[in-house]
Amino acid sequence: MSEKSKEKQYLYYKGKPLVRCGDTIYYGSMADKYVIELKVLTTKKVKDLEVADKVQIQLKYTDPDLRTRDKVVKQSERRGLYNAMDIGSIWLERALNEK
Repeated sequence: MSEKSKEKQYLYYKGKPLVRCGDTIYYGSMADKYVIELKVLTTKKVKDLEVADKVQIQLKYTDPDLRTRDKVVKQSERRGLYNAMDIGSIWLERALNEK
């Protein structure tokens, strides 16, 4: 197998990877100082499709040495995945651009 076929293919949003694990979506790179965690709290049915309704957004440190409760920098809830991704991407860009 070639090296490229061994690499995992990720979905990207605004140039940063999206990784899903159950009802949780991580946005950003774990190599950076911060990452966004989006947790789908409730869903609703639209025609025959289950879509995210209430989504919790957390801006977190990626430092593995910190305790779990100390990792959260900012937290909020939004209605809909689009609204959550929108605010999450703004938070992440601002946090990563801080010096």
